[in-house]
Amino acid sequence: MSFSSLKIKNLTSILLFSILLTTNCFSQDLAILKYKGGGDWYGNPTALPNLITFCNQNIGTKMNPKPETVETGSLDIYQYPLLHMTGHGNVFFSDDDAENLRNYLVSGGFLHIDDNYGMQPYITKELKKVFPSKDLVELPASHPIFNSVYKFPKGLPKIHEHDGKRPQAFGIFHEERLVLLFTYESDLGDGWEDTEIHNDPADVREKALKMGANIVKYAFEN
Repeated sequence: MSFSSLKIKNLTSILLFSILLTTNCFSQDLAILKYKGGGDWYGNPTALPNLITFCNQNIGTKMNPKPETVETGSLDIYQYPLLHMTGHGNVFFSDDDAENLRNYLVSGGFLHIDDNYGMQPYITKELKKVFPSKDLVELPASHPIFNSVYKFPKGLPKIHEHDGKRPQAFGIFHEERLVLLFTYESDLGDGWEDTEIHNDPADVREKALKMGANIVKYAFEN
């Protein structure tokens, strides 16, 4: 495929994705983002199925119980209004990956990155390829993502302890719309996993799932 053909195909996918989002004429699902660099993009395998079940039962979504996996540079990402990304280690975006992800986000998509521990220095660097002129900014507790279906008056909840740091939610905005959420020192995904994996108390798991439901609702409606 020639460079010009690839560009036309990419622009067509962006246009179609924007139309689908605007008209709400396709079933809303989320997908796991598979990235390069050697990091464990496949971490927390029971997390998203449990979150999906919780959302389908509690906030009226009708998501596929089994999330699909899509690669960063693939046009398949345009099929999903919400992508989820996690891991512990290295992350790498090629130039094509970064361009594809940027086009997806500015045309209406949403990316949630949940640091499973150790991801922060790598993803911060790679996001500069996606949005060279933008920085991650910390979201205040008053942001709508903490105040939709479930209320979190103090902002992002703490689910797992790592380095004794407070949980922080960072975002990237495009034309005043939050297009990317990076959750740090919270580890929501661990709280979404099957109970026996981390032996979290019921109230901790509930907080994690409720915060996840807020993210899903926000991504699907904004």
